[in-house]
Amino acid sequence: MFSYYLQLGLRSLRRNPILTALMVLGIALGIAASMTTLTVMHLMGSDPIPWKSDKLHYVQMDNWSPDNPYNDDGRPPDQVTYRDAVALMEAGKADKQAAMYKLALPVQPANRELKPFQALGRVTYADFFAMFEPPFAYGGGWNRDQDAQHARVVVLGRETNEKLFGGQNSVGKTVRLDGNDYTIVGVLDEWNLRTRYYDLTIGAFADPDDFFIPFTTGIDLKQRSTGNNSCWKSPGDGWDAYLQSDCVWIQMWVQLDSPARLAEYQSFLDSYVNEQKKSGRFQRPLNNRLLDVNAWMADQKVVSSDVKVQTGLGFAFLAVCLVNTIGLLLAKFTRKAGEIGLRRALGASKRDVFGQFLIESGVVGLSGGVLGLLLTGLGLVAVRALYTNYKTVAQLDWTMIVTTVVLAVAAAVLAGLYPTWRACQVAPAAQLKTQ
Repeated sequence: MFSYYLQLGLRSLRRNPILTALMVLGIALGIAASMTTLTVMHLMGSDPIPWKSDKLHYVQMDNWSPDNPYNDDGRPPDQVTYRDAVALMEAGKADKQAAMYKLALPVQPANRELKPFQALGRVTYADFFAMFEPPFAYGGGWNRDQDAQHARVVVLGRETNEKLFGGQNSVGKTVRLDGNDYTIVGVLDEWNLRTRYYDLTIGAFADPDDFFIPFTTGIDLKQRSTGNNSCWKSPGDGWDAYLQSDCVWIQMWVQLDSPARLAEYQSFLDSYVNEQKKSGRFQRPLNNRLLDVNAWMADQKVVSSDVKVQTGLGFAFLAVCLVNTIGLLLAKFTRKAGEIGLRRALGASKRDVFGQFLIESGVVGLSGGVLGLLLTGLGLVAVRALYTNYKTVAQLDWTMIVTTVVLAVAAAVLAGLYPTWRACQVAPAAQLKTQ
């Protein structure tokens, strides 16, 4: 019976091509507006590393001024000091741990045909690669011994390796950064991160890192961070004074593989701060936090309020389109009152009529969904063109493709409920008398 009603619905839609086109276009436009914004919001807030996001925790400690909080709502600073990062790394209480900061360095290619260029990289520890699991095309990361040895080694990003070595295996070769030679130990493959969750202090949608070097090496060479740097009092003069200051400029991540390990590390962190209080540091109330990946993204408002408002407006527009579709379906089904009366006189039940016209509404929704999917794709292209920072999240995935089609059919069926109910109220005798 379903296939028969489907055939009837298709014939009915073909008999009124203009009305059908208006309904399909209305649903398609509403679906495109709502799904374009919903896709961006969904991918912005989606879990970037679902298999271990609950094990990776961002470390925050409140070493800020005793007179004024870092944030008005009492949240601690979003980074830690050098001396605290080093103390936590040396304690080694986590299953894995990595302090890091952003760094910009000039690259001097060995190939004289290439001009020197500025590269944005990351200074970190060996555990970074095991914690955040970037894919390698060649080689791998350095090890903890090389951290301890302050080794001059580097992992290149995919695009940097393409620029310097044409994408070939460059492991073992040398690259010059800011006048210092580094041995290449690994080259990353394409790392498709929707949000760069491991460093939200400079923006969730920044470009991938061009290179990675050991934290100890960066400090040896007195390489200052090019990321956010916040101080509540003067750090003093010179590099050593800067390292011993209460300026926050380093991100600290730890991997804790069980709830028990999380509780242990929280206790260790509290004990560390309480010990520092004895020397006059950390004068604010104890306020240590260990947020996992998703909680950290929510805390940093990766999905901005503007995106949420735009998504709401997109669905409001869909609601307007559905109201228009209800009117068009009502007009269409009302014009078929004679046909409905004849069917009822020949023995069709209200349930049969209801099923027929509801399936016809579903066909309209499916057509609108397919067209809406194409328009959503165009909408995402426009978003990528207008907002280059959103290029990683303005993409359709299979979840959103299925959601788009299902939402279109559901919306059309919902819009068709009232017109279909009205069609079922047609009195067969009254209609036959008027014919």
